[in-house]
Amino acid sequence: MRKTIIGVMGPGDLATETDINNAYELGKLIAQEEWILLTGGRNVGVMDAANKGAKKAGGLTIGILPSNNTKNVSDAVDIAILTDMGNARNNINVLSSNVIIACGMGLGTVSEIALALKNKKPVILLSEDKKSQQLFYNLSPNLTFMAVDTEQTINLIKEIINNLNIAIRNDS
Repeated sequence: MRKTIIGVMGPGDLATETDINNAYELGKLIAQEEWILLTGGRNVGVMDAANKGAKKAGGLTIGILPSNNTKNVSDAVDIAILTDMGNARNNINVLSSNVIIACGMGLGTVSEIALALKNKKPVILLSEDKKSQQLFYNLSPNLTFMAVDTEQTINLIKEIINNLNIAIRNDS
């Protein structure tokens, strides 16, 4: 059986303290569920915090890097995938994940959410930005979920995965 991959996306340099704390906790909780964590892989903001949280809990981490070297990779990334694609790597992040969590909001995060919704991937928004939440919900109400904290985020992931597994079994 293939492992579940959870993509945690969020701002790098512009991440808030709340974003970083939520990302770290998400990383830990994802690892505790024995899911694989996928991030943008860099050593800043949400990416770094989520990877560190997952490593603290013994999880496996994948970083999809925008460059062709590991100069800015998080120390907590187990598998660094070099793309030399810049922001185009956002599509790889989305397509490789079963569920996307947007932890905070930034321009790169917005593009990842839009790509996820366009590709029919469920997205959980863990953000205090009500305008962004409303925009994405209006664009894709069946695939956009809102969470107020990390515990609710994990519960939503479980619900989404369960529903995805039911749909897959019914298609067989």
